[in-house]
Amino acid sequence: MMVETRHPSPSGQAGSAVIPLYGFQPPVGTPFGLEVSTVEDFFAQHDDWPWNPPRPGRATFHYLILVTEGELRHDVDHVTRTVAPGQWLWVRPGQAQCWHPPGAALGPFILFEPGVLRADTARLLAPLTAHGAPAVLSPHPDDAVWLRQTALQLLDEHRALGRRPLEVHHALRRSLLESLLLRLANSPGIAPADTRAGTGRGDTYGRFVDALELHFRELNRAADYAELLGCSVRTLSRAARDATGKGVRELIDERRLLEARRLLGSARWDARAVAAHLGFTDPSNFGRFFRDRTGLTPAAFAAREAAPDP
Repeated sequence: MMVETRHPSPSGQAGSAVIPLYGFQPPVGTPFGLEVSTVEDFFAQHDDWPWNPPRPGRATFHYLILVTEGELRHDVDHVTRTVAPGQWLWVRPGQAQCWHPPGAALGPFILFEPGVLRADTARLLAPLTAHGAPAVLSPHPDDAVWLRQTALQLLDEHRALGRRPLEVHHALRRSLLESLLLRLANSPGIAPADTRAGTGRGDTYGRFVDALELHFRELNRAADYAELLGCSVRTLSRAARDATGKGVRELIDERRLLEARRLLGSARWDARAVAAHLGFTDPSNFGRFFRDRTGLTPAAFAAREAAPDP
């Protein structure tokens, strides 16, 4: 299911600062980047991990869970989400997440890499797969039953490996997944897709956003991302300006600042741990970075966030 792509500190506590990044490892015999299981099977297979002790992680792929019974609690980007029956939990690539101890939650559990989706489908799903989209989705009532049935059909097809030619098996799984996601995109809180040509996640800016979400902790130069994407800094800069009116470095700094706010605020990390997590070799450099952009020191910001509402 997952394979760690680098070696972090074994503890997910604030003092260790480093959140491990996991890549997708397909089940034997299924090289396609899609796996379907159930929440209950996941808990049964990992009875001592990752909640003993609970620790955060990140993945290069999507987690999608439908809760059919019980209640699921899960941290996404340092905020605890509660998922009730009929709701879907979606963790996008690069988002920090942390499992809570297993409860009575039941339901299909779908993991898939971004490359599983065909380019035209990915363009239509861009608002749903975006990192800023809601972590908990409550489908439109007209879609809820259909979505549940399709998720169960996808689970059944995944378990049907060997019953039909492998190419047919893969095509059916992808078709079911794309159908499910396109219907899920009708959920409240999801913006309509921009169907114009060239506006999807496959363009330079879209690929930069995806890369930034995975690597903003260790890469902080435009040249780093240009090399990663196989383009020139000029091409990347133009794409960023056309899409947002901002430069690449500004976008990188904004994402690092957002993470710093989350960790200092709701996650209650100390400034030294946040500095290490974001790749600052000197905590004082992080302090200046944060103060220049917020007008507050990290400690003052943390104190303000911790203060009770008047």
